[in-house]
Amino acid sequence: MAKKQTDRLRVEKIRGEGPKEIFGESAQKHDTSVNDFSKVVFETLQKDFPYLEFRFRDGIDKKEINEKLNSVDARLGVTIFVEKASIKPDGGIIEVKDKDGKWRIVLVCEAKHQGKDIENISKGILVGKNNDQELMAAGNAIERSHKNINEIRNIMIDEKHFPYILFLQGSNFLTEPITVIRPDGTETILKHDIGSLNRIDRLTAANYSLPINQNSCENIFISIDGQSVMLQAVSIYTKPTEWTIDEMLPIMMEVSRTSLKIIGVTE
Repeated sequence: MAKKQTDRLRVEKIRGEGPKEIFGESAQKHDTSVNDFSKVVFETLQKDFPYLEFRFRDGIDKKEINEKLNSVDARLGVTIFVEKASIKPDGGIIEVKDKDGKWRIVLVCEAKHQGKDIENISKGILVGKNNDQELMAAGNAIERSHKNINEIRNIMIDEKHFPYILFLQGSNFLTEPITVIRPDGTETILKHDIGSLNRIDRLTAANYSLPINQNSCENIFISIDGQSVMLQAVSIYTKPTEWTIDEMLPIMMEVSRTSLKIIGVTE
């Protein structure tokens, strides 16, 4: 509790110092809420673009998403069973008011941590039912991210950008082998291409298997049988160890600025 309180106070301090000082602050831990980081981005955008109007929302109702779908095509957005259904991405939703007075999405972020093998091995902790295993089989909780991704795609169906960032952390999201040192000095190599450990392929389904750790905010157009098809890809960033605020904020700002450029509201 004390650690989280300290992190929260530090984020508040960053907010008060303005955009120039944000990226010079010492690293913050990934377990600080990405929601707090998104609010720093929100406030930085307000300072960097004082002539624009921004808003921050924690979530979007399913009813609003359906209304947007239906406005694009009457066949869409006609089914809903739970009137109060909604989505709430970890980092909330940042929007800007465009030149026509419409709110447009600028940034959506989520941060997922799955796989504690690096921490456990480095501390000499064994896992499993009988506490006799070095590695824990990967779980499937991360797959719940697909719901939020799909719903943001739905409400952005007519947009030419998709500012959805997924920050991944942990041994279940390795992109290359990593060596971990046990307390006795011996080494364990965690491989990135073992199905029992790695879950990142289940998320690259959300970005058409584009490269990891790149800004994919601008939509891709491909041609199929002479017809143009628009693809909206998630920007997936991953690390085996903890993300810091110094690493996350520049990425979030870059994607936000890409959104503003494509929306056409920057001078």
